[in-house]
Amino acid sequence: MSKAMPSLTALLGLVAVAGYQNRDKISEFVKGLAGGAAVPAPAGAAPTAIPGGIGGALGGLLDQFTKNGHGDVAGSWIGTGQNAGVSGGQLSQALGPDIVTMLAKQTGMSPEDLLARLAQTLPQVVDALTPQGKIPPEPK
Repeated sequence: MSKAMPSLTALLGLVAVAGYQNRDKISEFVKGLAGGAAVPAPAGAAPTAIPGGIGGALGGLLDQFTKNGHGDVAGSWIGTGQNAGVSGGQLSQALGPDIVTMLAKQTGMSPEDLLARLAQTLPQVVDALTPQGKIPPEPK
């Protein structure tokens, strides 16, 4: 597993849970992510840290999407132009079955629900975390 993988899975899990439990509060969640490595968890759960920081997680996300033929989709969320939409099927291909299965187990959601929530919230979260169209640097 690459160095970015734990931060990628942590980010995706948090986005899925936040989107599932607090759709109306996703901007609060994004502000928490952007403010530092420790983020307030949704629905009263304990705060969670993103290993490698947001930059590592976003870099891992872009690498994973690029490796699986969907780099243009994730790149549109990071860039300053229009965000491309993504389907649950595209997310499943881009993330791969191992990550989807692990996230489903960690969040308690079915793979289908997880992918639907990520498809709905991930473009918005990534876009908000990269307002200048660049991935923030990883902490040293």
